[in-house]
Amino acid sequence: MSTRSVPDRIAAGTSPDGGRERILAAAARLFREHGYAAVSLRAIAGEAGMQGGSLYHHFRGKEDIVGAVLDLGIQRVHAAVEAALAELPTDAGIRESMHAAVAAHLEALLSHSDYTSANVRIFGQVPPAVQEGNKAVRRAYEKLWADLLDRAADHGTLRPDLDLRLVRRALIGALNATLEWFDRENMDPRHLAAAYADLFLNGIVEESA
Repeated sequence: MSTRSVPDRIAAGTSPDGGRERILAAAARLFREHGYAAVSLRAIAGEAGMQGGSLYHHFRGKEDIVGAVLDLGIQRVHAAVEAALAELPTDAGIRESMHAAVAAHLEALLSHSDYTSANVRIFGQVPPAVQEGNKAVRRAYEKLWADLLDRAADHGTLRPDLDLRLVRRALIGALNATLEWFDRENMDPRHLAAAYADLFLNGIVEESA
């Protein structure tokens, strides 16, 4: 079992030969395709084009590797959403902010699909200690959305009777679910983001209905 903290696993440094990055990329692909239990350290090493013993120069074991994959899957989306919100004008409204956040989440989610898919699909399969280690990164990203929804509620954009925790979970869950069906060859993430933002902000029923 890994004893590294979440920041230790993510910021352990970049190896000169890119070995750490190759291992994580290979592991993310395999976890995404086969789940957690079916993927061995030998398989990860083979996918990365390395000898099995080389993995231990970068990680303490399989749990350490999957912990880093799960963290990166969230951190890359989190960073993209933060950057998108930071680029908005200081007088940007709630609707503009929501559109930007949804678009950034989807683009990052679908661009880093091995990492993000692994996070969404295997979180429930990994050992409890790994889940616990991933919670800090997960909660930090959820707080970004909680703050954005609180701001929307304070500005009167949202209905006052809404349970914002439920809204946040439904929104993130719906965005993450696009991994299962999105077709990049025939669909545009920007159009999808606009449609999702409109759906969450405006609903599907006409006011006069």
